[in-house]
Amino acid sequence: MPVYQLTNNILFPPAEITDHPDGLLAVGGDLRPERILLAYRKGIFPWYSEGGPILWWSPEPRLILEPDRLHISKSLAKILKKGTFQVSFDTAFHRVIQFCALVARKEGEGTWITLEMREAYCKLHEMGYAHSVEIWIDKRLAGGLYGLSLGRVFFGESMFSRISNASKIAIVYLVKLMKKWEFEFIDCQISTEHLIRLGAREIPRNEFLLRLDEALQFPTKRGPWTDAL
Repeated sequence: MPVYQLTNNILFPPAEITDHPDGLLAVGGDLRPERILLAYRKGIFPWYSEGGPILWWSPEPRLILEPDRLHISKSLAKILKKGTFQVSFDTAFHRVIQFCALVARKEGEGTWITLEMREAYCKLHEMGYAHSVEIWIDKRLAGGLYGLSLGRVFFGESMFSRISNASKIAIVYLVKLMKKWEFEFIDCQISTEHLIRLGAREIPRNEFLLRLDEALQFPTKRGPWTDAL
């Protein structure tokens, strides 16, 4: 199972050639915006730990959430109906990514959202590619998520909740926006019970790459999404 060593050149091997059980494709390189954007366009994303080399992944299968498949439980529907929260887009990106970095990892201490990763995605936010959804309760940031948008795909990166269900509310409002803009799907990357309960499903990597290529034929909605609602 070969793992490719990246050079300073902004290139990646084809995502589908990895046979690593977790989808590890390459190691090294850097987090320049151009490299990250190319990676996402090819179905690849960075994920590594503090102090380690940058690792690039393309898992098999791939988890996606299609807008029409979103499942809202009865309890979540009640919370949404009460409306005791406010929703915004791109008004607190830096705070959202900082809170996401504080979320504990199941396998132990530390975070995969390293300082280098935060700086890279904040730069992509300034460039109009990375976006956040914020949930506010009593003017307090209660939860949210962030990710990248290319073509008609939103690549979800991470989410957090300081109050129960806040991240689920963020997903619901992201999906509302996806429907409005006719996005094809949210790339959830790796399976979690939390996302599967919300309607996400696994598809083969080859199918994911084909659907990704089709969705990237559409223009990217760059710039602040502050007026999206």
